[in-house]
Amino acid sequence: MSLNDLIQEFGAQLLGQSTIDRFGTAFPILIKFLEARLDLSIQVHPSDELARERHDSFGKNEMWYILHADPNAKLIIGFKQGVDQEKYLNALKEKRLIDLLEFHIVKPNDAFFIETATIHAIGAGTVLAEIQQTSDVTYRVYDFDRTDAVGNKRELHTELAKDALNYDHKTTYRLKSEPTAESAQSLFSTLAQTPYFSTNEIHIESTITRNLNACDHFLIYLVVEGQAVFESAELSDLSVDAPVGTTVLIPACSKKNTNTYKFL
Repeated sequence: MSLNDLIQEFGAQLLGQSTIDRFGTAFPILIKFLEARLDLSIQVHPSDELARERHDSFGKNEMWYILHADPNAKLIIGFKQGVDQEKYLNALKEKRLIDLLEFHIVKPNDAFFIETATIHAIGAGTVLAEIQQTSDVTYRVYDFDRTDAVGNKRELHTELAKDALNYDHKTTYRLKSEPTAESAQSLFSTLAQTPYFSTNEIHIESTITRNLNACDHFLIYLVVEGQAVFESAELSDLSVDAPVGTTVLIPACSKKNTNTYKFL
């Protein structure tokens, strides 16, 4: 069954009533694994307000978690200091936009939060997990003048983007892992706490057990290193092998169960 079919059948049992109250029955986030073999296009996503006004959609706040990075692999996130709309449009016209952008060298396990209105792009040699609001609204700013097989350039959204961009300089977009609970078996660290999603990093050395009574919403686990097994204390025959790259959705109705997660 598709995720949408599951939501139609199970509703709050899957999403949680608190999720439906805030976002309706549309699944509120998207998770993607992206491998950039070339520099990807430079783009921006409009804010919730602008996306609603122009497209009847949510904006797209997102975060990136780096799984692999070639030596000197980079991300573009944000403008350098002193940029305004006039400087941006002139640089775009003169094909020197790159000179105005902040580059961030990355390594595995780095994480970044990209608010709506922030100019950004994924550089070549990077593999990452992207967690974002459910939205397809993207304004392409620049695509390095690449052409397709018949010589056509990709569509740019210059007019839409110029009023959607935040030109202010920000000192860092990098997320700092903040430990929240520590034991001999595992380390839980908060990465991002946002109105749209919360993410935590869990380092597991042996079996741990989590009681989900306090959760009135679904949970998603991404296995980003090693291999794990997910088991339910209530459903003894349920065991999910999860090698690296696996995404596991725990429905909201599991909040009354104690779920045991094993690291192999």
